[in-house]
Amino acid sequence: MASPAVPATPTTSAELRARLAEPLPLDEVDLADLDNFTDPTKPWRMFHTLRHEDPVHWQPEEAPNSGFWAITRHADIATVDRDPETFTSTRFVNLEEVDDDQIKKRASILEMDGVRHRALRSVIQRQFGANVINGYGDFLRGLTAQTLDAALPKGTFDFVNEVSADFPINVLARLLDVPPEDNQQLIDWGNRMVGNTDPDYADVLLESEESEKYRDLPFRSPAALEVFEYGRELARQRRGKDGTDIVSRLVNDTPRDGVPLSAQDFDNYFLLLVVAGNETTRHTMSHAMLALLQHPEQLARLKDDPSLIPSAVEEFLRWASPVYHFRRTATRDVELGGKRIKEGDKVVMWFASGNRDEEVFGNPYDFDVARTNNDHVTFGKGSPHLCLGNLLARTEIRIMFEELIPRLADIKLAGDVPRVRSNFVNGIKHLPVEVTLA
Repeated sequence: MASPAVPATPTTSAELRARLAEPLPLDEVDLADLDNFTDPTKPWRMFHTLRHEDPVHWQPEEAPNSGFWAITRHADIATVDRDPETFTSTRFVNLEEVDDDQIKKRASILEMDGVRHRALRSVIQRQFGANVINGYGDFLRGLTAQTLDAALPKGTFDFVNEVSADFPINVLARLLDVPPEDNQQLIDWGNRMVGNTDPDYADVLLESEESEKYRDLPFRSPAALEVFEYGRELARQRRGKDGTDIVSRLVNDTPRDGVPLSAQDFDNYFLLLVVAGNETTRHTMSHAMLALLQHPEQLARLKDDPSLIPSAVEEFLRWASPVYHFRRTATRDVELGGKRIKEGDKVVMWFASGNRDEEVFGNPYDFDVARTNNDHVTFGKGSPHLCLGNLLARTEIRIMFEELIPRLADIKLAGDVPRVRSNFVNGIKHLPVEVTLA
C-alpha cells in the first residue's frame, strides 16, 4: 500500500504564501482525515478557517471513535493546557479512545496528572535542567561536526536521513549510554510507532482491524514489544550499579513519592524516551531547513549575522510545530469559546494552529528569523506536562545551525518533500538537498 500522492512542494516564499492564501470553506475542514495532512499547506488552511469561523469546533470521527472538540486559538489552548483538573491527561493524550484496562497497561507519564506525574518526571528532570544541558556544549558540537562531516561532502543527499535524524539520535544514544551502532534501530522503532497511520512506516496501521491484536501496546504497534525487550536488557545490566545515564536513573532511583517504578512503568517510560528523544527535534530541524530553502533571504540574514540564531531557533520551533496536537478529556461540563463541552468529551489542543494565531503573532505566515516575543506553544503552554526535554531540543537545534550555516556556500532543494501521513506528528520523510560548501 503506497502513501497518498503528495502535492508538489512550494519552493519559494511567494508560492507558499499563494497556497496558504487559498480560502477553505468550513464544510471542507476535516481534521480527522489523515490524507489532508500529507498536503504541505492544507492543515494550515484548515486551522486558519477554524480560528476565524469556529475556534472551538466539533470534529466528527469514524467509529470506533466518537469525535472531539478542536481548540485552535492560542488563548484557548493555554486555558486547556493549564487546567489539568478540568482537562485531564489520564484518559490519554492522542485521539485513540481507550478503556480502563488499556489505560492500566499503557499509561506513561504523558497520561498521568498530579503527584505521581510530578514524581515520575523528577526521576530524570535534573538531567534535562539548565545546569546539565549548558555543560553539553562541547559534546554537542562534536556530535554535530561528526554528522556534518559525513553528510555535506556528498553534495546531494537527504537532509532528513543524513542530518536531522542522525544528530538527535546520536545525542539520545549518549544519554541512554547505548552504542551508536544501535542508532538506526532506535530511529526505525520511533518511525514505526509514531508513524502508525502511515503505510510507509507502520507494521500495522492504526485504523486496521489487525491493530486490535496490539490494543494493549503503545501506539498499537508491535514495535513496542521490541523496544520493551531492548530496554529491559539495559535495565538488567544496570540495576544496582552506580551509572549516571538515564536508564540507570530509572532503575535505581526511587521517585520522590516513595513508590518505585514498576516493570510496566519502566517499559512505558523507556519507550517514551525513545520516541520523544528523536522525533520532535528531527522534524523541527527538517522543517527549519525547508523554511530556509523557501526563504533564502532569511538564510542570508543568518549567514550575515549569526547572533540571530538563538532567536531563529524559536521561530524554527513555531514554524515547524512538530507535534500537531495533544488531547485532553473534560472531567466536568464546562464552557469554552461559547461552546458547551460535556464531561468525557475529548478536547484537542491544536498547537500548530496556536502557533499561527494572528492575535499573538504579527504576520504569522511570515517566516522571520528575527521575530521577537515569540510566544509559541510548541512545547506546551504553562502546563505541568511542559516538554521535559525542551532545553535540550533548543540547544541541539541552535548548535546544529550554528555549525551548519557557515559551511554552506549554497543549498538548494533537489526534489519533492513528502510528509508523514499523520494528524499527530508533523513530520517530513525526506528532504533532498544539493549543497555547495563554503
